[in-house]
Amino acid sequence: MVGLLGPIVVELARFWGQRSARVDRYGGEMTNPHHRPYGPPTHLPVPMPVVEVDPFTGAPLSDKSKVIAGLLQMLPGFLMGLGGIGRLYAGHTMVGVLQLAATVVGWISFWCGFLLIFPFFIYGAMWMWFVIDGIILMAGRPTDAHGRLLRS
Repeated sequence: MVGLLGPIVVELARFWGQRSARVDRYGGEMTNPHHRPYGPPTHLPVPMPVVEVDPFTGAPLSDKSKVIAGLLQMLPGFLMGLGGIGRLYAGHTMVGVLQLAATVVGWISFWCGFLLIFPFFIYGAMWMWFVIDGIILMAGRPTDAHGRLLRS
């Protein structure tokens, strides 16, 4: 019975001046009724990643946090005299490696400075550099290696 209705529908469509439209499951018109498209539809938009921007300047924000960078810089620097971890996290490898090298110099001068007073000043200067740099990372407007502002 279904086979008989097909030609009747075609004739009725021609009679009324319309074309018989066969629509596939994605909304497109099928030219060949035996052809079925494979894969996802190509007419849907491609999802784009969401990029957060600074509300004041409109510049894109980094995926790294300035609070974490500041704490990684300040806490090890304050407790152990270890600097550069926050800068390495933020992507500033040159400053981070320089601060790690200064850490080694500060530790050597601290442990060898029991006979002299001057090496303690070197260790104290390194300690202050790391702690102040951590405060600047947390309170300022620091950037990552690509120049994007660190998020709050």
